[in-house]
Amino acid sequence: MAEATRGAPATRLTRLPRGVWALPPVAVLALVFLYPLALVVQQSLSPGNGGGAFDAYASVFASRGFREALGTTVWLAVGATVGCLVLGFVLALIIAFVPFPGARAVAKFIDVFLSFPSFLVTLALLFVYGTVGMANGAWTGLTGAAEGPFHFLTTPWGVLLAEITYFTPFVMRPLLAAFSQLETAQLEVAAGLGARPARIVRQVILPEALPALAAGGSLVLVMCLNEFGIVLFTGAKDVTTLPMLIYGKAILESDYPAACVVAVVNIAISVGLFGLYRVVGKRAGA
Repeated sequence: MAEATRGAPATRLTRLPRGVWALPPVAVLALVFLYPLALVVQQSLSPGNGGGAFDAYASVFASRGFREALGTTVWLAVGATVGCLVLGFVLALIIAFVPFPGARAVAKFIDVFLSFPSFLVTLALLFVYGTVGMANGAWTGLTGAAEGPFHFLTTPWGVLLAEITYFTPFVMRPLLAAFSQLETAQLEVAAGLGARPARIVRQVILPEALPALAAGGSLVLVMCLNEFGIVLFTGAKDVTTLPMLIYGKAILESDYPAACVVAVVNIAISVGLFGLYRVVGKRAGA
């Protein structure tokens, strides 16, 4: 009798409709994420001058600053993604198929590197290539010049280098997982038939790595589109991306409708690319 009494509450709980169990997480999600997002969209449709609902969109889309920021964001994200794919593929090949002491430790370090904040990598690059960094210090010490020749970190190329440096491990991780599942017998047969390493990579390894490359590249593209810390810490004043434009409009100019318009555009692009990443990731098994 006592056992039946103790089991009664559990039985009543299991009889609750499934929709009831979904209410708590949906409520938390709505409060933490959906409500602030709805406020951003509402603000973008409510310009302060009392004009039409889409006046802020028309004004932002017509501005040269927005078009330049959008173009800069796209080319930096695409350029960094291509660089990460090439560099990540080469480094993953070396770690997976070229035996050297410490290869396993390097592979484990990649997992740790994924937890590093982006500004930390940028700060390290500033210590090396900054205006008063080690490279410029060594140059002035050897030549006696007033300043060193390395000033590229404050240019778009410096931002590109920092993004490639930081995001390459995000490509390497799925590649190393894909390489670990590759049958070594295929490589041995190809080598036994006289195939050179370049041909083995092109005809055996690369086809197996394409899904992982696509998944890693899609993820890097999404993250680069939303990167803020790297651009801010490099001090590249002439590099304005969509996140930097949102910061400038909201914090520096107090133009909240325009900032929300840019934020909505950035969110729409990111969600679309994230959907693509999920599709590619499922097909790749990543």
